Amino acid sequence: MSQRVLITAGAGGIGLAIAKAFVARGARVHIADVNAQAVAEITRQTPAITGTVGDVSKPADLDKLFADVARKLGGLDVLVNNAGIAGATAPVADYPVDTWNAVVNVNLNGTFMVTQRAIPLLKQSPAGSIIVMSSLAGRFGYPNRVAYSTTKWGLVGFAKTLSMELGPFGITTNTIHPGAVDGPRIQSVFEGRAKLSGRTVQEETDSALANQSVKKFIDPADIAELAVFLAGPHARTISGQMFPIDGDSKAAS
Repeated sequence: MSQRVLITAGAGGIGLAIAKAFVARGARVHIADVNAQAVAEITRQTPAITGTVGDVSKPADLDKLFADVARKLGGLDVLVNNAGIAGATAPVADYPVDTWNAVVNVNLNGTFMVTQRAIPLLKQSPAGSIIVMSSLAGRFGYPNRVAYSTTKWGLVGFAKTLSMELGPFGITTNTIHPGAVDGPRIQSVFEGRAKLSGRTVQEETDSALANQSVKKFIDPADIAELAVFLAGPHARTISGQMFPIDGDSKAAS
């Protein structure tokens, strides 16, 4: 029987890479995303992927999401909590309270509410798995990114608690902690930094890699393969663990 997989923020970036990796193994995947155009395009291109447009922090949207999951998948074996927002870049003393609340609402509250609704379905699975996407910022302090770092640390405690509560039902829960992911987004960050600093884009790139043992940014496909493994048959006794995939980074920056 093919795995039935729900991925939040699955219409782009890491979420889409994970969706494609599961589909390549014969899974049926349902994605949730706020980007209606991206959901429509992906589900049109790939019949094994269905989708719902919605915000994980809004209970009414989750009503629709889980009605769609029941209708499209008929159950659930794997939940990938990938939805999250970055928030502002500012020191704690100046951090906007409304932005703090927005980040907490999506990254923590949204993950909690999605998982709460998924648990009854996962308990019916012969091999349930929950994967929570944390971050490099969920292992280190992250100056000027307090809401993001705090929520990504909070997800570790959330996952550890889930592991203890759900382990007796055969459900595993683990967190993945990616570092800087390769692609257009990180390149635009370095271009912006270069304009401010007067240094070249290559110099900014080298500076960003300086605290990594492996001097490479992370391929989303590698993160996806880790997720597939953690939800697979050879990881049934791996639970409550943190999995960095960050080139052995020594800090978040």
